[in-house]
Amino acid sequence: MSHKYVYLFSEGNGHMRELLGGKGANLAEMANIGLPVPPGFTITCQTCMEYANAGNVWPEGALDTIAEYRADLEEHMGKRLGDAEDPLLVSVRSGAPFSMPGMMDTVLNLGLNDVSVKGLIAQTGNERFAYDSYRRFVQMFSNVVMGIDGDLFEDAINEKKAEKGVKLDTELDANDLKDLVETFKNIFAVNVDSQAHPEVAPDGHAAFPQDPQLQLRLAIEAVFGSWMNERAIIYRKQNKISDDLGTAVNVQVMVFGNKGDTSATGVAFTRNPADGTKEFYGDFLVNAQGEDVVAGI
Repeated sequence: MSHKYVYLFSEGNGHMRELLGGKGANLAEMANIGLPVPPGFTITCQTCMEYANAGNVWPEGALDTIAEYRADLEEHMGKRLGDAEDPLLVSVRSGAPFSMPGMMDTVLNLGLNDVSVKGLIAQTGNERFAYDSYRRFVQMFSNVVMGIDGDLFEDAINEKKAEKGVKLDTELDANDLKDLVETFKNIFAVNVDSQAHPEVAPDGHAAFPQDPQLQLRLAIEAVFGSWMNERAIIYRKQNKISDDLGTAVNVQVMVFGNKGDTSATGVAFTRNPADGTKEFYGDFLVNAQGEDVVAGI
């Protein structure tokens, strides 16, 4: 078993699916042919299985290696997780050797806290975007990492929209989203068992973690853990995929679809998925206002 726990995208290639997972191998391949892939690194599938087989205990040296790669990523980007002036934000995504769409977990905007959100505002000049990103992070982290019922957050959003007399999330302004961040942190504090999760309750009272290094470790552990969630197990059984493969975890610099009218999110292909024709093919790209900017290319 390999004891190289982490690979930069530049260290891998498309033939390393069993080690880096399908997503990690493809990110590595794209990076190595010169495509503008946001930088990051992949924690191997084998690390996941060593962690799981040891009763969710990290292999010796793995956390130190992840910390080294995280520091290298910060150095490369000239930004630090949690920085008060110009914060680095990352995504933490699963990536098994075989495609398992929607079966495992993802955390976005990791690195935001009460201090770094102000740095994001300073860098972008967009307070609404910053607080929208922060409330999304608190919501996703609480649900994915801590297992808090996602409906609690959706109910809070609906209550805020009713209070403001609006119908769409995009009609909430920066102050509304700032209020939601505090509401979401309160939901976290009330619903996390401080005894079961002492890492987020050092004084005995649960609070949303402000330390980005702790955020990162807990998010990686949650993605590892999602390999054995019920829906993933059922999917593997139905598709005859071994339980012994594990999932890689890809930690990658964030790009944003909610930053403004010039950003969008969606799916696009360089081939027609129906017949392989070499053409640009897309579904829908949606901007920060929820408007379709590209449809049915």
